[in-house]
Amino acid sequence: FLILQPILSKISISFMEEKDLYDATVINIPRNWSVSNYEMAAMLMNYSKSLVSTLWVSFVIALVQLISTTLVAYGFARFNFPGKKLLFAAVILSIVIPPQTILTALYLNFRYFDIFGLFKLLRGQPINLLNSIWPYVMISAGCMGLKNGLYIFMLRQYFRGIPKELEEAAYVDGCGKLKTFIVIMLPDAKPMLTSIFLFAYVWQWTDSFYSSLFLRKFGLLSNAVAGLGDSLMTYIQNISNRTAFPTTAYTQAIISTGTLMVIAPLILIYLVAQKGFVESLAQAGLKM
Repeated sequence: FLILQPILSKISISFMEEKDLYDATVINIPRNWSVSNYEMAAMLMNYSKSLVSTLWVSFVIALVQLISTTLVAYGFARFNFPGKKLLFAAVILSIVIPPQTILTALYLNFRYFDIFGLFKLLRGQPINLLNSIWPYVMISAGCMGLKNGLYIFMLRQYFRGIPKELEEAAYVDGCGKLKTFIVIMLPDAKPMLTSIFLFAYVWQWTDSFYSSLFLRKFGLLSNAVAGLGDSLMTYIQNISNRTAFPTTAYTQAIISTGTLMVIAPLILIYLVAQKGFVESLAQAGLKM
């Protein structure tokens, strides 16, 4: 009830006309049903374009994070190498320390991006990679993206629970380490990989930190819904040709409607992938 009640309340408000918001006799069921809030939110967020951008950006970033974290987690789970414990401690720190602490460093690094001074030598100045997807792809490929430390930890625990006899049997049959990883380990880890991909996709879908830092020009839904109140005020002032402000209740109704429009695709994705997701969580709980 604690989870569903706020969602049900937002659904109710999203179908109310503005006069219902100030009617004390209207509690949960609108007296004047209307989809005008959805039309307004869709227009202010440029919903169709933002939805397409969010779909492909989230897919690309989630796929890159899945590949990189899987390789790193398998290395931590199955191989011994110098500095292994120190590096895994760094992974744990990346979970504990919030990304906001390295905001300035990330901004400066990609605002004046250079590799050993080569770009400055060839072009006369560093490259500005902000407002492009490449900075996020690079940090995700390096396992420093959103929640990557958590993904590494989960996958490491899963791979550690797989019997080593499977690898040894594969080595006897002539498989190398890479072929064993691809042919033996990945198919067995499919439920957990499904879970990690869904986590990465959903968190990227709703992320506003990295999206506002690197992906402003893409018009993602997370950025659009975050600025929905300001967009509504600007729209009201433009159509009235004077200094006017929307009421607080109406603003909150539009924000609630926009929030529902953002999370609706995620609910559909979960309904499609829930079998693999639940199976992965059940197996991870047993093996951890």
